[in-house]
Formats: sequence, C-alpha cells, structure tokens
Amino acid sequence: MALTPPFTRDTAIAKVRMAEDGWNSRDPERVALVYTQDSRWRNRAEFPVGRQQIVAFLTRKWARELDYRLIKELWAFDGNRIAVRFAYEWHDDSGQWFRSYGNENWEFAPDGLMQRRFASINDLPIKEAERKFHWPLGRRPDDHPGLSDLGL
Repeated sequence: MALTPPFTRDTAIAKVRMAEDGWNSRDPERVALVYTQDSRWRNRAEFPVGRQQIVAFLTRKWARELDYRLIKELWAFDGNRIAVRFAYEWHDDSGQWFRSYGNENWEFAPDGLMQRRFASINDLPIKEAERKFHWPLGRRPDDHPGLSDLGL
C-alpha cells in the first residue's frame, strides 16, 4: 500500500497510525525522518522549520512530558492533506498528570513526507486515577480502544 498522495481512506488511516506509532516511540530522530528537510510546523506558540529544529523541539517536549502516550484518529482527508484529532496523556516532573487534546492539519509532498504540520493543543490537568491510556510505553496495542471508543 503506497502511503503517498492522493490519499484514500485506507491510506489516510494507515498514515495516521504510522504517525501515532512514531510519536509514541518518543525518538525525535526517528520522528523527524517522516518530515521534509524544510518542513514547517506550528505547534502551540512554536514554529520549527526543518528537521534539525523538529528534533530539538521534540527533544525538549519529551524531556518535559513524561510517560507520554498518544492516540491519533483520522478526522478528514483530501488529496495531499489529512486532518487528525488526538489526545495524549503525560505528567510533569512534579507528578501532575495532563490529558492534552488537539487537532492537526497535515500537508504532504508527492513522496509522502509531511511538508507542513499545524497543531492546536489544549492541556487539561487530570488525576492519575482519571487516566485512560494504560499500555506499556511505546506503540499502542492494536486492541487498545481509540479516541472514539474511549468517548474522547
């Protein structure tokens, strides 16, 4: 299955899952490889450009957002664009847990690398007992519920 534009429903879903798996690896170098050399981002109030800045951004992110677990879900797709919604859970170094909710808009180059990523994210402090993402760090198991199944 070619994961290059134009996307079908199946290839868009596969692309979203691959992105989720990559981010759940928490490996900035690995994640950066799916973006073009000059990829442009908007993530909250940061605007990384290019793989080097993406790696630096992700390194800072995962040093601050501990025990990070993410679920992404396809929202819409058309041609070379995919929209997703996501939620992730993490805690800070004081032990305060958060569930971060957001939406991303992605635009892909013809080779399937992401050239633009726009993310809008909100953080909700939660109690540890309110967590919904319970799997060992790394890839979400195939049988773990997705966002819609969890009522998120």
